[in-house]
Order: sequence, then structure tokens, then C-alpha cells
Amino acid sequence: MKKIFKFVAIALMVSVALASCRKDPTVEENGNDAVYEQIATQFLNATVIPTYQALATETSALVDDLKAFQTSRSQADLETACETFLTARAWWEMSEAFLFGAATDFGIDPHIDSWPLDLDNLKNCLASEFYLSGMSGEDGDVWAGDNLGPALLGFHGIEWILFEDGAPREASTLSDAHLVYAVAVAGDLRNCCWQMFIAWAGEDAAAEVDADITSYVIEDLEKSVTVANGSLSYSENMLNAGQAGSIYPSWTSAVQAIVDGCMTIADEVGASKIGLPASGEDPNYIESPYSERSLEDFVNNMKSIENAYMGGIEGSRDESKSLHNFLATNNATVDAAVVAAIANAIEKIEAIPSPFVENYTDPSADEAVTACQTTLVGALSSAKSALAE
Repeated sequence: MKKIFKFVAIALMVSVALASCRKDPTVEENGNDAVYEQIATQFLNATVIPTYQALATETSALVDDLKAFQTSRSQADLETACETFLTARAWWEMSEAFLFGAATDFGIDPHIDSWPLDLDNLKNCLASEFYLSGMSGEDGDVWAGDNLGPALLGFHGIEWILFEDGAPREASTLSDAHLVYAVAVAGDLRNCCWQMFIAWAGEDAAAEVDADITSYVIEDLEKSVTVANGSLSYSENMLNAGQAGSIYPSWTSAVQAIVDGCMTIADEVGASKIGLPASGEDPNYIESPYSERSLEDFVNNMKSIENAYMGGIEGSRDESKSLHNFLATNNATVDAAVVAAIANAIEKIEAIPSPFVENYTDPSADEAVTACQTTLVGALSSAKSALAE
């Protein structure tokens, strides 16, 4: 995970700003409100914001790398773009425990991460002067986002361009049309990832990272970056839990939302990402088949849960301000079950032979399904209940 430590400074800066949210003195506080506020603040500033910042900056770098390869056509530049793609992809997968909020409200998740890729239609687009003209224009990123459906947008179309059988393609096999498409779709991907970063961190904090792209997303693209088009960023919304204008009626509901996000992705990995192909219900439902990084995706989904529960990403984690620490102190049995279930899910996923696209019927996949969908979801459900006690 390159560049991970550079994101700590901006997260801390945002923390100072968010911690200043005014409280309504007429709202009655519960016994755990102060510690729940601390947990939520740590979750936002050590997990959500640095993850989305990393995702945003890596997708910006991906556009630059693809443009460099479009000019040079060198194998070295192609492989640089592949590396950047995989880094961006890892950050996206590590954000999936908190898809609630901007990623869902603005329809970003299906827009940039739907699969399977409509490969037949993609090939038709690459042969179409109409599509190539639109994507190669000055606003090709906007054109792609407006005119290509989810089955042609996002990570997986770019992945198909860059990778074959788990390795970077030979540069000589890629045509002008391939790269027109890749650059346009990567631009749309970047725009969406910056939208999520701005929505959680706030416009001022995002501008500290890159004022130009922040302005482009808000002013030129006119993308929504606040809760219900109001005045609050998504972080401010959570840190105003229990106050007028927040969607969270209490601090308990705010920290339970964090657990709900973890439960949702644990269930999705077990029931859909692994379960649909493993059961034979839908063998085509395999993400990252061209780079053959499906198992890495699944593990990073579990890491997103771990980061949310344990108090932050690597380099900015503080377990003393985490759900883990609170439950370890107040309900050690529940906490131990969650910690063990996260580790078990990662272990069971890593036990599936690689690549998943060739081994999804291996019996180990069924064990991973149980570890995610049953054991981990069950432990997290108990944690959610314990937070209300």
C-alpha cells in the first residue's frame, strides 16, 4: 500500500475542524455519548477520510499514467499504470465497509464497480466512431460518465484494457481506441472518487489536497457533495449525531451505522462475491477476473471492516478510540468474537487457491462463505446489539 503515511496529516487537520461542531445544549446525552463521539471522530479521521483521500489521489495518478502511456506506448509506462490501478483498486475495496453515505446516495458504487463487464458491448464501442469521438473529446471523462452504462464504466473496463490472465498486457496489443476508452473511463472514475472524498472530508480539506480537481468536481461538474444537498458534509453529519439536521438521531445510531456498514460488506463477500460463483448460481459473478486479484479484493474488504472496527488504517490507527476498545472493556466476549471472526474470514479467503477465477468451485470457497456470511456477520450483529445496552 504505497503512499499510506502521507494521508495522516490531512486527516488530523480535518479532525480539528470536525471536532468543532457545535452541540445543542438542549439535547439529553446518554452515558456512552462522549466515548461514542470519540469513536466516530476516530472512524472518520483515521479510516474514512484517509481511505477516500488515497483513493482519490491514486485515481488521479491513474489518469496521468494512462495519458503517459497513451503518448509513449512503452511497456514500462503500461506497467506503471497497472501498478497504480491495483493500488487504487485496493483503496476502493478497503472503503467498502462504509459504502453508506456518498457512495450509495450518489449512486457511485454501481457506477464504478459493476460486474460482470459487458465485454461484447465494450468491443462494439471500441469500433464505433460515435463512441470514440465522444470519449476522445476535451470532456471525454464527462461524456463517458453520461453515455456509458455501469457495465462499461469503472474499474473493470480499465482492468480489461490493462490486464490479461493476471499480468499486464503487451503494450503493442493495445490500440488507439483502447486508450481513448481507458483514459475517458479513468477520468470518470477519478471524478467519482473525488466526489466521495470531498463529500466526507469537506470542500476546504479536499482543496488542501488538490484545489483544481476539487473545484472541477464541484463547480464544473456540479456534483453533489453534501448530505441531501444541505450544508453538512458526511463527516459533519455524523459528528452532529443527535442534533437537528443530522440523519443520526443519537450517538448510538451513529456508531451502530459503522457496524451496519461492516455487516453489509461481510455479507456481500460471503453471499455474492464468493457465494454466487462458488454455489454455481452465477459463475460469471467474479470481480477482478482479468487482473486475477479477486482474492486480494475480498481480503481488502475484510481489512475495511478491521480498519473501521479497530480504529483506523495502518499508520493512523488508535485502538483506544475504537469500537474494539469500547467493547473489549464493556463486553469482552462480544469483542473477542468479532476480532476472531475478522481474522478467521481473512484466513479462510487466503486459503482459497489463486486465482479465484479458476478455483471458485474449490471446497475452501464454501468455508470462506461461512466465515464471512455466517460467523463474521453474526459476531458483528452481536456487537451492534451490545452498543445499545
